Amino acid sequence: MGKTSRLPPGFRFHPTDVELVMYYLKKKVMRKIFCSEPIPEIDIYKFAPWDLPERSSSRSGDLKWYFFCPVERKYLNGARMNRATEFGYWKTTGKDRPVHYSEELVGLIKTLIFHLGKPPRGQRTNWVMHEYRLEEKYLANNGVQEEILLGRMGGMG
Repeated sequence: MGKTSRLPPGFRFHPTDVELVMYYLKKKVMRKIFCSEPIPEIDIYKFAPWDLPERSSSRSGDLKWYFFCPVERKYLNGARMNRATEFGYWKTTGKDRPVHYSEELVGLIKTLIFHLGKPPRGQRTNWVMHEYRLEEKYLANNGVQEEILLGRMGGMG
């Protein structure tokens, strides 16, 4: 984890939500090999958000960074995810947004805001993450057990 590959100069990585879910995330959970690795795998919850841009594959100057992240549950048998870091926590905001492909629900996007400190009194920051996940029915129908998320981050900490 944490391995990054530098992309060629001038390369701009601007995938759509459908491309992120149906190509990158789907391929990752199905354990397919990418010809290049524009998205590194890293446990983003082991880092403060301001430390993550340097771990990104993209050096384009854009204020968006992409990471695959394994899912860590808060409780062994629970559904809640552990989104705490050493410096704070990622708090969900708003409703999950659907990602449709050929009129079928294939994924969901959750928006999270980074808060410094401990809940419930954390201080909100400008760091935003959009968490992409495959729709659970899709995972079950394809026998996929390992859960991996794709995070798109941005902000001005």
